[in-house]
Amino acid sequence: MIIPLAFFDLCITLYQAICFPIFRIAKARRSDYLVFDRQKLEYLNIVEKIHCVYCEYANGLVSYATEIIGRTEQYFCPIRHARKVLGSHERYARFLGYGEAADYHGKLEAYRNALEEKPAGAPPKI
Repeated sequence: MIIPLAFFDLCITLYQAICFPIFRIAKARRSDYLVFDRQKLEYLNIVEKIHCVYCEYANGLVSYATEIIGRTEQYFCPIRHARKVLGSHERYARFLGYGEAADYHGKLEAYRNALEEKPAGAPPKI
C-alpha cells in the first residue's frame, strides 16, 4: 500500500497547492497531520518501529486529505446530507442543514470567507 499512499499524497498535495490559492482557501499544514515520533520509543524493536512509521504515515495522510477535502466541501457545498453520515470531518457538523434554503448564497459566502487565510489572532467568521 505504500506506493498507492505515496501517489495519493502527491495528488492531494498538488491539488491543494494549485487549487487553494485560486479560491483563496488557507492551506492545511501537512506537518500538523503527519507526525513521526514513535520510532523514538526505546521499547519497540526495529520491526515494530517500521510498522509504526507506516501507520503514522497512512493515518496522518488520511487525516491530512480529510482536512483538505473538508475545506473543499466547505467552499463548494457546505450542506449536510439528508441522512446520517458516518466518519464525517469536523467541519461537517457546522454545515447548513439539508434543505436549509433561506439565504443560502449569503451563508455560502460566509463559509467561503471563513476559509481565507487570516492574520494571526483574527477571529473566525463561522
